[in-house]
Amino acid sequence: MTLSEQPHQATRVALLTGASSGIGEAIAHRLSEEEDLRLLLSGRDRVRLRRAARGTNGVVLPVDLAAPGGSERLARLALHTAGRVDLLVAAAGIGWCGPFDTMPIPSIDQVLSVDLTAAMRLVRQLLPQMIARRRGNIVLIGSMIGQAPLAYEAVYAAANAGLAAFAESLRFELTGSGVKVTQVALGPVDTAFFEHRGIPYQHTRPRPIPASRAANAVVRAMLRGRDEVSIPRWAGLPRRLRGASPGIYRRLVTRFS
Repeated sequence: MTLSEQPHQATRVALLTGASSGIGEAIAHRLSEEEDLRLLLSGRDRVRLRRAARGTNGVVLPVDLAAPGGSERLARLALHTAGRVDLLVAAAGIGWCGPFDTMPIPSIDQVLSVDLTAAMRLVRQLLPQMIARRRGNIVLIGSMIGQAPLAYEAVYAAANAGLAAFAESLRFELTGSGVKVTQVALGPVDTAFFEHRGIPYQHTRPRPIPASRAANAVVRAMLRGRDEVSIPRWAGLPRRLRGASPGIYRRLVTRFS
């Protein structure tokens, strides 16, 4: 079953953030395969966003979510452009890796703003019109690091932990409203993310998965109405180990991270 084949879901409007590169760009191209789905694509780099949107028939809405009022501006643009948003996929995210005592203060604010606060503010702006129609999907894409923190990613882990808690709490709140919340915890994906965070990915195993594979898994999770999903599947193992045996988890992280 495709998104367009679900009951009462014809000509849905989807807003995707982080669409100018990486996993967001891959999701944009995967969603473009769905019939009767109008795409609104957002990213902060206008040139890269237009390049990424080629072949998707998506409407580009360049907005910097880290800028003051960025989330509110994007919500207004989306509602003005399409009249409503039925599906929100919050894929925008940035990282920073290194000793916390060397992390620049502006970088702390930027990671928290893009990875957590912007998504919450965007949901706040778009949720009322979903509730009023008793129909909507919210997909919040974060990292497995939020559920199983590692060294040298303290702020990134905190932002993603907050996103997971926000998704869980909001899901309880929206029970019976017709609005679904899906929280995605990604493992390593083969994108430029690691280059931009300050330290490249240095492990031989597990190897990062292709962005297209991650995008397919995200869309499958939406189609199946999953509450939460780890991509790839093994990405959920550290969280379960941490919950079942925190002492063993901490010893393994101290040894290998």
